[in-house]
Amino acid sequence: MKRFFGHCLISAAAIVAHVIGGATALAAPVLMVSIDGLRADDISAADQKDLQIPTLRTLAAGGLTAAGVKGVLPTITYPSHITMITGVHPSRHGIVSNATFDPQGRNMGGWMWYAQDIKVPTLWDSVKAKGGTVASIGWPSSVGASSIDFHIPEYWRARIAEDEKLLRVVSTPGMADEIAHDTGVPFSHVALDYSDMDSARMSWVSAIIAKHKPRLTTLHLVTLDGARHKYGPDSPEAKATLAQIDKGLKTMIDKARAAQPDLVVAIVSDHGFAPVNKSLNLAAALAAEGLIQYGPTGKVESWSAYPWTMGGSAAILLNDPQDKGLEDRVRRILARLAADPANGIEKLLGRAEIAGLGGTSQAAFWVTMKSGYLTMASADKTLVQTPSYKGTHGYSPDNADMRSVFLLSGPGIAQRQVGVIDMRDIAPTIGDILEAQLPQYDGKIIK
Repeated sequence: MKRFFGHCLISAAAIVAHVIGGATALAAPVLMVSIDGLRADDISAADQKDLQIPTLRTLAAGGLTAAGVKGVLPTITYPSHITMITGVHPSRHGIVSNATFDPQGRNMGGWMWYAQDIKVPTLWDSVKAKGGTVASIGWPSSVGASSIDFHIPEYWRARIAEDEKLLRVVSTPGMADEIAHDTGVPFSHVALDYSDMDSARMSWVSAIIAKHKPRLTTLHLVTLDGARHKYGPDSPEAKATLAQIDKGLKTMIDKARAAQPDLVVAIVSDHGFAPVNKSLNLAAALAAEGLIQYGPTGKVESWSAYPWTMGGSAAILLNDPQDKGLEDRVRRILARLAADPANGIEKLLGRAEIAGLGGTSQAAFWVTMKSGYLTMASADKTLVQTPSYKGTHGYSPDNADMRSVFLLSGPGIAQRQVGVIDMRDIAPTIGDILEAQLPQYDGKIIK
């Protein structure tokens, strides 16, 4: 069984064997932890950045570590997380943004929460097909994922107490009460208490692994992303948040390995981060040319072209994608915006470039911003504004600030550093460890 394990031998005690349809399959269990917004240099330059992350540094020092991960278009949470479990770009897997495209607000701020929108098989599916069990807490776009046995998805609507009832409905029946009883951590902390959400999620994962020993567990941690948006990527608040996550990781991993000694831990992240101090209101530019019409309350009444904003970039969609005159008109508007350095536009992408980067085919254009700028869409006529955020992501995947994390640690994983990898490489590499490979992927297995 030759993989990327160097010359290390995997002992029989370090491998769990299970029999499927008369054939024996050998595979180590995997705990895949996504730390939302963790930059590659948070680990490689921890001393220079004064980051207190002994757990992450120990995992990196003893395992396989990538110098960075080049992300997808756009470098935001939901598309990235689904690329990490499918091995394909957003244009193939179908989760092309965080929020749905909704210029008139009919979906009331809804996000791309639902697994039925994923167009290709996932690691959850491939493990289930091999007869393994799957656990997941907080993974994006997982609501309704039938291959997950022990499941609490990421889902909200109004961000009020009623959301706890909603999350119970879309979680594995009985699981909320069972794990709350086993851990003493209330379900409300997992569902609603953002300040304690990561700690609660890690406690619950420890309990699920101890009790059910799933073959694959996926976990999404969110508080670092929130701190970096609100206070800035290298703010004291963000550093303290990451230090707290690191402490929780040690406790969780120690408990998980007590239950599954052969456990392989994969630490991943969805995107990097950059400081931001200006925002470009793309809707204002389009509205000034008569392409967006607002009602008296500032709600969009009609539109010919509209920006789908994603932090440091935006897709521009046309109401009639076949209208070449409209497309030419929008191209000229965007070119004028890009010609003024004060607007912070780095590059305008056309359909061919978008397709090459794996972005949504719905977009006629894609506007990528320079670091320091983000995109927005509001009825306010002011073009360049000061954002409430201090940090953001969503920039071009070529932007070095967007480099994210991939590391593996566990029995049989040889200590090794590799260069910058493609985010599409993560899923097939995990599938190889699990011996539950995806039927399709566009990345490569890290050997």
